[in-house]
Amino acid sequence: MTTRISIKDLQPEAYKAMMALENYAQSTDLSVQLKELIKIRASQINKCAYCLDMHTEDAIKLGESERRIYLLSAWKESPVFSEEEKAVLQLTEEATNIAENGVSDATYNNVINHFGEKITAQIIMLIVVINSWNRIAIATRMIYKK
Repeated sequence: MTTRISIKDLQPEAYKAMMALENYAQSTDLSVQLKELIKIRASQINKCAYCLDMHTEDAIKLGESERRIYLLSAWKESPVFSEEEKAVLQLTEEATNIAENGVSDATYNNVINHFGEKITAQIIMLIVVINSWNRIAIATRMIYKK
């Protein structure tokens, strides 16, 4: 598989705008571990090898256990995730697969109940950002270089 165009090189203003969103996402009030779980789960759904490689590595560096990363694709059946994490992972799945059924009221209200409106807005934006990165990486066949 060969890489394609580099948006960073060909459209630096667009890339700069994406980086502004990324910087915003990094500055949110969510724990770094929860941010990485969101990024990994959305990237699993989107089958983005670039982002999976990057964010699993980042998560481990930040103290996430390999066991939890391995179980992330089966989070609904796993006891290793908290109710708050499960609420966010459900929102991540529904928002990532938004064309299927949208985001249900039950999922949305569950996240609101756990996190409140401000943090829910941050969670939604983080999901939007990682989905955008997934689409860029897949469309251009980016390869993660450590």
